[in-house]
Amino acid sequence: MKGLTCVGSLLLKRSTLHILQRNMSLVRDKAFVNGEWVTSMKGKKFDVVNPSDGSVIGQVPDMDVEDTNAAIQSAHDAFKPWASTTAKERSNLLRRWFNLLEDNKEELARIVSIEAGKPFKESLGEVFYGNSFIEWFSEEARRITGEIAASPAKSKEMLFIRQPIGVAALITPWNFPHAMITRKAGAALAAGCTCVIKPAEDTPLTALALAQLAHDAGIPKGVLNVITSSRENAAPMGKLLCESPLVRGLSFTGSTGVGKLLYQQCATGIKRVSLELGGNAPFIVFKSADLDKAVAGAMASKFRNCGQTCVSANRFLIDESIFDDFVEKLKKTMMKELKQGKDENCNTGPLINISQLHRVDNIVQDAVKKGAKVLLGGGPAKDLGERWYQPTLITDVKPDMICYNEEIFGPVVACIKFKSEEEALKIANDTPVGLAGYFYSGDIAQCWRVGKALEVGMVGINEGMISCTEAAFGGVKESGIGREGSHHGIEEYTDVKYLCFGNL
Repeated sequence: MKGLTCVGSLLLKRSTLHILQRNMSLVRDKAFVNGEWVTSMKGKKFDVVNPSDGSVIGQVPDMDVEDTNAAIQSAHDAFKPWASTTAKERSNLLRRWFNLLEDNKEELARIVSIEAGKPFKESLGEVFYGNSFIEWFSEEARRITGEIAASPAKSKEMLFIRQPIGVAALITPWNFPHAMITRKAGAALAAGCTCVIKPAEDTPLTALALAQLAHDAGIPKGVLNVITSSRENAAPMGKLLCESPLVRGLSFTGSTGVGKLLYQQCATGIKRVSLELGGNAPFIVFKSADLDKAVAGAMASKFRNCGQTCVSANRFLIDESIFDDFVEKLKKTMMKELKQGKDENCNTGPLINISQLHRVDNIVQDAVKKGAKVLLGGGPAKDLGERWYQPTLITDVKPDMICYNEEIFGPVVACIKFKSEEEALKIANDTPVGLAGYFYSGDIAQCWRVGKALEVGMVGINEGMISCTEAAFGGVKESGIGREGSHHGIEEYTDVKYLCFGNL
């Protein structure tokens, strides 16, 4: 395993799960239900593919609604015993899980690299980030407190307590296969909930590795379950997780379209819902900004995971007086710093699958046909493989272009001129979604004005990297409901119960 610092190593070209298992102790080819490694009831499997070269790196169970029902029942049976544990007991178990995650961080990062296509250093960064949620919620488990309310009558006393909601269904995306699970499962388990985790079909191996370490930490059977499926079975399984009367909450990270569907399906049972959906993040550079810092922030925000993050900067709004200077600086920085390829020095990987590449290229070609100017890139990096796309910089972007209106989810920078703060805010807020937004300014009064005026759930002010465990992560408008991380994250998995005591 020596020398694996990018997705193009020799290991990634080996195509059987047997070889992976021989080199990595945490790779599993079965799902995890009720504390046991299981196949699908119908015996079906599906391929897990390495995005770097398209090779098959293994197979996992292709489960369906019957398997999902079994996992839900397992979590339901385990709920009352788990909920009756003390906060200290849950805290200790989560801490043991965190310690094991830390002990195995390099292997976890290798697994993320293989199935998600991230360069190893970036995968390792995700693992550090993801592990921190388990550490955080191991501590937050002991801080789930109630309150005493002032009674309006002498004959009674009033207090509020928090209790776990029950079984939580966690549906997670492929772009952060480690951190999106730990951010949800850490909070759910700390609150006293049990969970059924459905990872994305592109990245199931990371989820199964996390389950193995949770089991090794001593988390009881049935408390954490991982079910896997192909894209074909994902929709009916998701529907069951939403509609089963044994499931009391759903947390989903993914596209707005799918989130709306799951929201509708949860309505039949009035489920607790937490949704972290798509964004269309503006990145505004005002004329008072430090351009070097703005370019550095743009690089950090835009090119993490090859632009495939929900908080990735999407629309670059640049004051017309500094537009040319900013674009030139960004162009030079992109040419200097972005290393796309399969050697150990690369820092930009492939897109997750072919359909995503086609989508990104369609957005770029639409812009070109409508008059946009390509300064860098502009098409697939065919010499690297069928899922690689060149880091791209385009200008002369107009309102009728797809890139002006929709989330790109790829390594494409679309630059738009504006004349005033009011115009920048109008463009930034003219979208049905509102997850993250960024802006650079040297005017403190403007920082306050714009920070409050942006219609998003999270704002980076002179900062391109806003994600951390302590932050309340989530959006407004069609970007979602609820918050993850921070002390607010645990609230999604608890109910407030009011106790009224009559004086004895």
